[in-house]
Amino acid sequence: MSGMRRAQPRAHGAGALASSPWVVVATGVLVMVVLLIVALASYRGRGPAFDARPVDPAPTYSLPELGTTNPARVAANLPEPVVPGLTPRRTDPPLVELPADVVPDEPAAGGDALPPPAGGVVPPPADGGAAQPRPTTPPPPPPSSPMSGRFSVLDSWNNEAFIGEVLLRNGDRVSRPWTVRLVPPAGSRLVTSWVEGAPQGSPRMSGGVFTYTSGVDVGPGATVPFRFHFENTGGSIRPSRCTVDGTACSGL
Repeated sequence: MSGMRRAQPRAHGAGALASSPWVVVATGVLVMVVLLIVALASYRGRGPAFDARPVDPAPTYSLPELGTTNPARVAANLPEPVVPGLTPRRTDPPLVELPADVVPDEPAAGGDALPPPAGGVVPPPADGGAAQPRPTTPPPPPPSSPMSGRFSVLDSWNNEAFIGEVLLRNGDRVSRPWTVRLVPPAGSRLVTSWVEGAPQGSPRMSGGVFTYTSGVDVGPGATVPFRFHFENTGGSIRPSRCTVDGTACSGL
């Protein structure tokens, strides 16, 4: 039959894929599962090697005991090592400011003594008693002078005037100057004063006190008479006070 056309054969591969799309999907899923299995196997193969690495231990430091030194460093004149991470800190107790009217307690036995409060007054006791004055030590007396004097009355008139004398004596081994101070009777008047047989000194009357300063030193072991004349003494023929270089005269 010449008029009939021969049919072309169909491609079996392309047609099978086109007629079965689930085959493509199944193939892709299978490929992804295989890749996932390979990745998991590779991760598990690397894990034990990573975990097996040794870990460096943390550094440790030993603190030296207080008050100890390294003999080797001392011999080599090297400074002591400084421990890292430690900072010296002060351990002083915090200062507490007390009010002005509060007096700190007395220290315990062996402690430092506190300065005395102003005015020399001991703070009142805790029971509310009155404050007692703090006892004070009087200053030591001045050393006695080697110059001494003995008072005597040489002449008098009706107890209204008199001539007195202070016999000065130097008990030192060297020559010494001297000063006589007299407190004459109240209201009296100085007529004159002099040193018998020696150069004259300097008289002065001030505030009811008569002061006479020597004009020449008295030799070792020597004596010099100092004399004075007072009038209007009001019935008294002797001074109420007599001193030589601060030492009271005898004979009053």
